[in-house]
Parts: sequence; structure tokens; C-alpha cells
Amino acid sequence: MSTETTRKVFRTCSLCEATCGLELEIQGDRVIKVRGDAEDVFSGGYICPKGTAIARVHEDPDRLRSPLIKRNGKHVEASWDEAFAEIEKRLLPIMENNGRDSVAAYLGNPNVHNMAGALYVRPVLKALGTRNIYSASTVDQIPRHVSSGALFGSPGAIPVPDLDRTDFLLMLGANPLESNGSLCTAPDFPGRLKAIQKRGGRIVVVDPRRTRTTRLADEHLFVRPGSDSLLLVAMIHTLFEEDLIDLGGMGDHVNGLDAVRVAVQPFTPERVAERCGVGAKTLRRLARELAAAERGVVYGRMGIHTVSFGTLASWATDLLNILTGNLDRPGGSMFPKAAGSRAQKRAGGRGFSTGRWKSRVRELPEVMGEFPVATLADEMETAGEGQVRALVTIGGNPALSTPDSERLEKAIENLDFMVSVDIYCNETTRHADVILPPPSLLERGHYDLSFASLAVRNVANYSPPVFEAQGPSEAVILARLALVASGQGADAHPEEIDDMMQRGLVEGHVSNPESPIHGSGVDEILARVSGRPGPEALLDIMLRMGPYGDGFDDSAEGLSLDRLETRPHGIDFGPLKPRIPEILSTPSARIELVGGDILTELDRLDRVLTEPQPEGLLLIGRRHLRSNNSWMHNVESLVKGRSRCTLQMHPDDAQERELANGSLAAIASRVGRIVAPVEISDDLMPGVVSLPHGWGHGQPGSRLSVAAAHPGVNSNRLTDGRPLDPLSGNAVLNAIPVEVSAPEPD
Repeated sequence: MSTETTRKVFRTCSLCEATCGLELEIQGDRVIKVRGDAEDVFSGGYICPKGTAIARVHEDPDRLRSPLIKRNGKHVEASWDEAFAEIEKRLLPIMENNGRDSVAAYLGNPNVHNMAGALYVRPVLKALGTRNIYSASTVDQIPRHVSSGALFGSPGAIPVPDLDRTDFLLMLGANPLESNGSLCTAPDFPGRLKAIQKRGGRIVVVDPRRTRTTRLADEHLFVRPGSDSLLLVAMIHTLFEEDLIDLGGMGDHVNGLDAVRVAVQPFTPERVAERCGVGAKTLRRLARELAAAERGVVYGRMGIHTVSFGTLASWATDLLNILTGNLDRPGGSMFPKAAGSRAQKRAGGRGFSTGRWKSRVRELPEVMGEFPVATLADEMETAGEGQVRALVTIGGNPALSTPDSERLEKAIENLDFMVSVDIYCNETTRHADVILPPPSLLERGHYDLSFASLAVRNVANYSPPVFEAQGPSEAVILARLALVASGQGADAHPEEIDDMMQRGLVEGHVSNPESPIHGSGVDEILARVSGRPGPEALLDIMLRMGPYGDGFDDSAEGLSLDRLETRPHGIDFGPLKPRIPEILSTPSARIELVGGDILTELDRLDRVLTEPQPEGLLLIGRRHLRSNNSWMHNVESLVKGRSRCTLQMHPDDAQERELANGSLAAIASRVGRIVAPVEISDDLMPGVVSLPHGWGHGQPGSRLSVAAAHPGVNSNRLTDGRPLDPLSGNAVLNAIPVEVSAPEPD
């Protein structure tokens, strides 16, 4: 029996967007028990299987502890100095000889789940000086940012459903009982949904597959994949046609109402019903129920964003909330006010635009400083000035998570140099010449900079490191990488990046006449945060200058990192409150209902209705509670049991193709072909098949032993990099035309 004392620590889980509070029991250098933190101000003890596995990720023997350098085709361990010297030796000549655009950067999903990653990728990108920037956003959420930019003037102004006070929820393209929520941070999403019903409310879910979420709902409507925008716009049409428009408190804050009325006239429920698979009477009823609800809200997520009309579907979601008076009011769709956000006191701004520059090969417009990842292979393969010859990946696995991935992998193999910042040697980083592993998620401080801005309640939680890091922090790794890329050498001091970032942040506040520290000495303020690690110093400044902050007035009771550290279960700033007009950043200081190229997209949608209905099967993805993209598959407790990487098919579709449950099926698209076991299920509507994403493990050179034992197949070998949502550049990952048949005998 161990005589070591145990201690309890409290920490926010960083393995998905729910941000649940955890209680960890620690003995020596091991986590011996994980449970939900019953006193957490946001999650109240809720925990999912991923949260219980957080210690397994930390202890994973496959997690890299030292840098790897590829020598003679194989990765070998190296010192940190050797790794950065190798990067300096091989990356800088490529940039000098071919220009800075010859280097591409790819940022993966995990960056938004950790504080250092969210803050310190910026100096890396600035130091690289390349326009070839890509991220997981363009296979996920960027349509939501673009529609918010068009409507509200800022891509970060994303309203979320006020789940705790609504009594009518219409949900599309979302399965929060598996995903824990997305672009809507809500611990215990299932409990919050059940609470809606308990107080007499109603939940309607629109989905081409019967999911755990649809089973909880009061009503489930099957919809043809990719047609959600038609359904939503038909509902908008009905609101105008039946005189159900009620802007409520938004009446004095919108421009373009008449333009919307005219633009949606062609989209009658009767005209769109066959195409989307939902009857006209049902479409009209949904519009009436939303309009009649005392507190109603429409929430759409990944299933409606990763399609060819993703931005339009996102826009239509907000329009329904605006036109029924459900934007910016309790129980409707509301804007969080995060503790670390910059306080905004008046409406108006420069607005939002895209296309400041275009990609070299396909001339795709820039959106939020990046290009669609679907064109990354084009930039690598196509010779000429600006051809991508080197790649930097930070926390990503594009070989599994991006379109036409087989082609991308081949392009990566032909690069001159690649460096990756990642805790694993995975399907992508196995190609890297240098891998720089950051500390584990329990060896670093944590604050949810991104998800606090998407939370259904205004809260703040900070988690100090549980264990001492065995190597440099992620901030130091990224700072050193930035210094190398900027030509300051592998031996430059990372503190230079810390000082630059902190100084820049403070100077912005000191020069602002409306700031409480206007006119103060920059060095005086910086001295107040000195002694903290770089990310924590930046966080302290952001909290103290945020909407709940003390403004560096020690006599005030406002927020600081010191205060937050004394509250291990977090601080609750209360339910969401109305924020319009202050949240608006449009030049008019009003909501622009037809901002951007929305009218052009409505014209394109109208043309689709004149084309023949596509025949054949449509492929969609699916989520699982024990999975988060590709990087959670090396934890035995999360992948054990029967294989989840199956092709789900409706019985009629399987019978037509003479496929049996458990048999193998060949799935082919325009760009690829894979083979997967069949799972026959009437949970899918006829004509729809489903594969989960993030699988396809066990590739030569990767070091993921558990994942290799549960390899599955890579669904992104079927996704086509050509079709995109034109306004955002988001890849089309749902409603992919495929052919399914029995595999040909060997």
C-alpha cells in the first residue's frame, strides 16, 4: 500500500468544447482518480468519457517527450537545441531562395483548446511572413464566422442559443449528445436539453440520421443532406408571406429587411419540399411554431456548415432568430461577454471583408487571413513562383482531417522540409523532418480563451499546471520557432517574444483614451505581471482590462488572474445579457441583413432548384462521444469495444446492393475509394450513408500503438477538394455523392 499523500486539484477539461470542471486525485506524479467537479460553477459535476480519460492522454507512452529529427528516413530523438538548429539550417534557405510564400502553415483544432497555442501561433505566423496559412477552420466552422462578419461586422460576434431559458429549440446539423456541443459551449448539454422539456418547452431536431440527440427530441425530421439552407430560407419565406415578422427589440438596429423580403420570394415551401425531403406543411408549421414561441431559438452546426451553402445556412439561422424577435433576448440567441474579451463601449467599426488576396493556383479568396485547406495540395503540386516547398503544422493532422487526403499526403511526401509541433508522431507528423513535442495538457496552465466567447453563461475558470513540465513550455517552443523563422537564430531568447506580445497588448490600452490605464507607463504596467510565464502574463492583462476586470486598480474588486486563482471552481458572472448595439462592428452600427454576397448566394440557391435532383447515395459523417477528431484514438478506454468505423446504410439501400450486415463494402467517390464494414440501420433515411471521420490509423512511420490496433478507414479519401462553399472556402464534407458496392474479389 502506498504511503504517498494524495492531493486534490481542480481543472477544466480541454478535450472538447464543453469545458467541464474536473476533480483530479493526485498521488505523487500520478492521477489516480478523475471525477466531475461538483462545485464547478458551469458544469456542476457533469463529465463525459473523454474527461475521465484525461490522465491516460498525459500518461500515454506514445506521447512524445523529446524532439525527433528524421535521419536516413527514420525519426531519432534529439535535444531541443539540435532540433531548432536543424530547423534553422533547413527552413531558412528555402525561404531565402524561394520567398516566404514557399512555406505553408497549418493550424489544427487543438490550438483552440490550449492557452499557449491560441496566443503564440500568432508570432510564428508573423515571423514566417507567408500568405499560405491554412487551418482546421475551413473543414469545420468558418461559414459561421463569415456570416457573423456579414451580419454583425465581426467574425467573432457569434450568438449562441440561450439554452437555459428557451422554450422552443430548433436544431439542425448538430448532435450535442455525441459532440458535447460546438460553437455553443454548454457543459451537460443533455441535461440542459432535458431541462427545456421539463419546463414545458419543445425540441425539434432536423437531421438525415436518427441520432441520440434526435431520440431525446420531441420531434425529429429527416432532411436530405446539403439541403438545410433550402429548409431555412423556406421558413423565412413563410414568415414574410404569413406576416409573422416581429423584430422585437431589433427594430431600430437592422438594415435590409425589404431586400430580404424580395430575395426569399422564390423559395416557397412547396417549391423546396421535394428537394429537402421535408413536406411543405411541416415547413410552414415550423416557421409558425418559432414565431409563436415566447422564447425560441434556432441553432445550426457542423452538418449545415460543411456543405456547399454553409455560409448561407448560417446566415439563414441568424435571420430566423432576428425576424422572430429572438436575437439578443433571454431564451433566444445571445452574445456572450467573455472575461478575457476586450471591453467594447460603443457600436460601429470597420466591418468585415474577405478576398484581400487570392491563392496562387485556384485564385480562391483569403478569409480571415487564411486560404481553404482544400487547396493546400494544389499549392504544393503546382510548380512556379510561390510553390509551397515547406510546411509547418501546429497541433494538426491534415492527412486524416482534410479533403482528398490521399492526394495531400503524396504532396507532403514531396516537400523539401516539414516541421511539426505535436505531442504525437501521427499520420501527418510522420512525414515531418523535425517534431517538437509540447508538454502534456496537465503540465501547462489552461484558460479557455475561445470557448468562453461561445459559452451559454458568462463564466471564467483558470487551471494551473498539475505537474511540472519535463521540457520547455509550448509558449517557449513556439517563441523559439518564431525567432528562428524571423532570422534571429536558434539561440535567440524566447523571452523576447513574451516581451513583444505583452508590450504590444499594454501599449494598446495605454494609448486608448477610454482605457482605465490611459496615460500610465507601459513598463509600470508590465512590472505588475512580471514573474508569470508568458501566457499567464498575457491572460492577466486580458482579464484585468476585460469587462469584469479591475483595470489594474488593486483597490477595486474586479477580476485579475490572482483573484481567479483563488477560485478553483471558477467565477460565475451570470446569464447572458443583451449586447446590441454595443456588439455591432459594422460601419453603419446596425445589423446588415444582406451584407457580404448573401444575395448572390440566394440567386445560386435558386438556380439549384432548376436543376435535376441528383441521384445515388449521399455520404455524411458522424460523431461519437468517445472521440474528438483523430487525436483521441490512442486511448484504449475510448476506442475499446466493437469497431465504430463502419459504413451505416439503410436496409433498402443495402438490399439493393446485396450487402449484408458486417460484410465489406467498397465506397467510391470522384477522388477516391475505400473499403469498410457495413452496419445496416434504419436510423438513416434512404439514400444516405454515413462514415465517421478521423480514422485511418496504422500508417508506416506513425507511433500510435493503440490507434494502430483500431485503424478504421480514412473517410477523407472520399471527400473532394474541388467543391467549396464559395463565401467561406469551407470544404464540402457532407452530402458527398458516392457509389457503394460489394468489393471486387482479389
